[in-house]
Amino acid sequence: MTSALVVALAGAFTLFEVSKSRTFQFFGTLVNRVETSEKIVALTLDDGPDPAGAHAILDTLRGRQVPATFFLIGRDIAAHPDLAHDIAAAGHEIGNHSFSHDRMIGVTPSWVADEVEATDALIRTTGYTGEILFRPPNGKKLFALPRYLADHHRTTITWDVEPDSEGDPDAATIERATVDQVRPGSIILLHGMYGSREPTRQALVPILDRLKQRGYRFVTVSQLLAARH
Repeated sequence: MTSALVVALAGAFTLFEVSKSRTFQFFGTLVNRVETSEKIVALTLDDGPDPAGAHAILDTLRGRQVPATFFLIGRDIAAHPDLAHDIAAAGHEIGNHSFSHDRMIGVTPSWVADEVEATDALIRTTGYTGEILFRPPNGKKLFALPRYLADHHRTTITWDVEPDSEGDPDAATIERATVDQVRPGSIILLHGMYGSREPTRQALVPILDRLKQRGYRFVTVSQLLAARH
């Protein structure tokens, strides 16, 4: 193997690792957790809105009086504007999870701008007036997306607790992993919108109850960012 090939492979591996990192990007600010001694945690829900899960999640959050940050997909907002409006009307924070949910690596700056700005516009149609945070689909980012967000003074939001992304965990596994991994300042990522995500929806009540029992208070991601030391 030539030295040039070794260097090329090493470079490719480095870029791959950066693209999936939850704690590093080449440009701008990325937050996966906030350093704080206060027992606060942000619950985030990715994807949708979708009829299979939206109202069940909203009912659970309402019953437990918990605010959340919903990172919604533009095409799903366009397909189900009533559900997106219900999320905003319930007082939750709405973030941008792209329009198409395609991975945002190896793409052009203009494509990134279209994905972000089209979804921003759709979010505004829901009645939501707060800051619109951004989370990359699958957490993937490399050059064009971080550069765009940095140029527009926006923070990339990832997570440090991710109990339902890999495999097919049951509700008890999701609950246990979440409660065991949470620390002050954690950002929890859950996927509960689609029909296949019933275990996550089942886990939501015990997650909220057990973390409250441990003294945690739930806040939106924006509120968590404001608490940074």
